[in-house]
Amino acid sequence: MGHRPRPVVVTGYVGVVYEKLADGLLLRHGADLVLANSRHDADRFRAVYEGVGADASSVAEVALPFLGGAPYSGEHEPYTVVFAAQPSVPDNRRDRTYLLDRLIRHARTHPEREVLLKLRSKPGEHTTHIEELPYQKLVQGKDVPDNFRLVYGHMGEVLDRTDLLVTVSSTAALEALHRRVPTVVLTDLGVREALGNHHFTGSGCLASWDQLDAGHRPAPDEEWVARQGVATDGSYETAFDAARERIATLLDRAGGLPPLTPYYTPETAPGYLPGILARHHLGPDGAPLPGAPTADKAPGPVRQIVRRAARGAYRHGVQRVAPVIRRMGEL
Repeated sequence: MGHRPRPVVVTGYVGVVYEKLADGLLLRHGADLVLANSRHDADRFRAVYEGVGADASSVAEVALPFLGGAPYSGEHEPYTVVFAAQPSVPDNRRDRTYLLDRLIRHARTHPEREVLLKLRSKPGEHTTHIEELPYQKLVQGKDVPDNFRLVYGHMGEVLDRTDLLVTVSSTAALEALHRRVPTVVLTDLGVREALGNHHFTGSGCLASWDQLDAGHRPAPDEEWVARQGVATDGSYETAFDAARERIATLLDRAGGLPPLTPYYTPETAPGYLPGILARHHLGPDGAPLPGAPTADKAPGPVRQIVRRAARGAYRHGVQRVAPVIRRMGEL
């Protein structure tokens, strides 16, 4: 007897898993495939599932999905240093100002270099991560040398002319390592989970601005790079083949797919699962709650206006009101 038809369920992560490993993985458990972007992640994912007695066969090792570009071919003229900024790392004015000042100092120390501050977005652009303290504002009023400037655009295009990529913990570091661009993960503010740079312990890329000013250029640890899915040996082109084959096998399975069997059930998490389901307008049995929006019904004009207004109010609160309140609290 065949199973009720259902789609193949595939889940995973877009980038590096810095935090909430167990939280995210156990909510994903039950999917047909859980994609792990590196050998390192695949080992960690299986360890979490097996550690709670859950089936780990769904874990499929792939690679980071955003890698690409030509390999680094040697120094450019002028030698170009790029600092990859992050919208919320670090998350306070003091530390962000420190990083900006050190970048400007590096430009003064090395006038023969071009020093670029790579920003995620221009002022007013919609982004996934809201930036409370944009570097565009922090740099206003500062006396900067001629070889220092702000740049925008696609990171891959910026890396085309980069000789040294510097960051706190941006995934741009992995893009650069994939292309063999010399890469530095800063230690100036410590190596801490809150910064995300703890992920790079063992990479060989950790260094400080003082070391960079003195001409230090770190060499990545090849074993670490390989375990992180940052394939530099040409294997990236085939990194997703095994996952594609597994999906094709599931789609062709005779009799359809069996029901999903997530780790969280009314038996394993009776105090947690109902709240998770309710957030998605589902009851404890998985049935839609009364008044739940239907997937095939687009929101009406009034709801769309309310949503846009709410998003605008949220962004205004984060970018304008919250910093003012924070400054008042520091008085």
